[in-house]
Amino acid sequence: MKTQSSATDRPAIAVSTRADASVGTGADAPVDAPAGTPARTPVGAARASGLGTLLAALGVVAFSLTFPATAWGLEGFGPWSLVAVRSVLAALIAGGCLLALRVPLPARRHVAGLAVVAAGVVVGFPLLTTLALRTSTTAHAAVVVGLLPLTTALLSALRMGTRPSRTFWAAALAGAAAVVAFTVQQSGGALTTADLYLFGALLVCAAGYTEGGRLARVMPGWQVIGWALVFCLPLTLPGAALALAHEPVHLTAHSVAGLLWVAAGSQFLGLLVWYRGMALIGIPKASQLQLAQPLLTLVWSVLLLGEHLTPAAPLTAAAVLVCIAVTQRARG
Repeated sequence: MKTQSSATDRPAIAVSTRADASVGTGADAPVDAPAGTPARTPVGAARASGLGTLLAALGVVAFSLTFPATAWGLEGFGPWSLVAVRSVLAALIAGGCLLALRVPLPARRHVAGLAVVAAGVVVGFPLLTTLALRTSTTAHAAVVVGLLPLTTALLSALRMGTRPSRTFWAAALAGAAAVVAFTVQQSGGALTTADLYLFGALLVCAAGYTEGGRLARVMPGWQVIGWALVFCLPLTLPGAALALAHEPVHLTAHSVAGLLWVAAGSQFLGLLVWYRGMALIGIPKASQLQLAQPLLTLVWSVLLLGEHLTPAAPLTAAAVLVCIAVTQRARG
């Protein structure tokens, strides 16, 4: 791999002034294209919006399996070992892809943004949620992803000056309220010490999503998460060795499957399609698709962990789907 000089080399994708002003504004925001590329036609924009929605939805499905897979992983690994090893495995996958395709190092101007992605989604969110899941059920932990879309949209507005419509915000708040009410009711309404970890995870993950969505407009989404994972190797590799030396390991089918999923599915493949989807339809609208993630997580929890749902689940699911439909139709 060779270093790409930010002073002399042109970025792989040229960003127009109009695109800069429209980052994250919704499905109508232009996607970056090489200089001289004609403006996208309405049909092309509709196709890009549909593809972006599909990719972001696939990311949500991948993320919805994270908590159940983490619970499986904790059956055989300690929390620090699980987080460090998953990051190392994901970095090896990402690094192999970057090497195979001879991708040059990112420009210096992108390093700070990649550091935010690394701190938020590679280290912060996995570590804090794994620590929380030692004492919290997956149903209770789902409150994090229930609030994540709204938090991501807020940070996006602060970071990049997005201005979603009032209808968008009303639907987002309603969906977040429905998800929070459902998950709190599922956990009995009691706050535990794990909540500190969960709310911390919420903030750092929203920051990582926002910065990753911005970077995905100037480089492929898989390279955003790929470089973030690789840059963390000097921390995660010795961390994995240290954790494995001090935490007992009991390999089982569940623990191995859980580790492999959080490493390959959640940490790499899920973020790959997620960041690309955000680049195509905008951060605020993509983030609202995550309103369905807590309910998907609860479904997986029933199927994989044997947890039980109350009759409120289908009602909440219907309310969330309505809110998602409104946010996807509202112009940002």
